[in-house]
Amino acid sequence: MNCLFCRIIQDKITSKRIYEDESILAFEDVSPQAPVHILIIPKKHIPTSLDIEEKDHELIGRMFQVANKIAIDRGVAERGFRIVMNCNSEAGQTVFHIHLHLLAGRAMNWPPG
Repeated sequence: MNCLFCRIIQDKITSKRIYEDESILAFEDVSPQAPVHILIIPKKHIPTSLDIEEKDHELIGRMFQVANKIAIDRGVAERGFRIVMNCNSEAGQTVFHIHLHLLAGRAMNWPPG
């Protein structure tokens, strides 16, 4: 498989890892869009949110728990943070392995995009 995030999980590509457990990996985005920009990915390869199956629900919930923990640990939870998951090219998905973007450390605009 030639998936960028799968290669990061396998340590074939270096990343600044900030959290890891048996099912989730979180690391700093190499092109941050906010002072805090962390990617939270499942170790299981799931290309898009459209590919999430019922058996993945616990895993997806775990991704959000990890995002919350990181926001608290980084001291941005009380001020506010944004969690984003893009689906397919027109929405901005460039790596086809689902991931959450945790963005914080500055005021966020609305609407995004």
